[in-house]
Amino acid sequence: TTTPRIGDILQKLAPFLKMYGEYVKNFDNAMELVKTWTERSPQFKFILQDIQKEKVCGNLTLQHHMLEPVQRIPRYEMLLKDYLRKLPQDSLDWKDAEKSLEIISTAASHSNSAIRKMENLKKLLEIYEMLGEEEDIVNPSNELIKEGQILKLAARNTSAQERYLFL
Repeated sequence: TTTPRIGDILQKLAPFLKMYGEYVKNFDNAMELVKTWTERSPQFKFILQDIQKEKVCGNLTLQHHMLEPVQRIPRYEMLLKDYLRKLPQDSLDWKDAEKSLEIISTAASHSNSAIRKMENLKKLLEIYEMLGEEEDIVNPSNELIKEGQILKLAARNTSAQERYLFL
């Protein structure tokens, strides 16, 4: 009560928030697995429903609980920004809170980047499958920049042929 502070605590814990990037990357796959097994296995569905009825679950589904960590970093970032807006700039906690916000913003950016990379990788794998899984084009450093319809103009007779391009 004599020196209320949270910035110093968050500053120490914020670097661990980067781990959420891994969770976020696998979130869609995990949600899909829960859906698949709920549809496929009546026993799994029954056990899941039974657990979700427990008081500790707060009448929320497993999927809802799985979503919480995905929302956590943006929520911390938003709360910390609001805290800094209301905190006097001469407060003992100002510098630590500001540094915490910087670290948490980096973690949020890291999570967003992980999501984009995962989405890009999924799209690339779909393209590889469409192209017959040519081994010489599969490269982990490849990145999909753009795709879409183009017109190829023939040099001899200037006729146009439709093509689909992956850049």
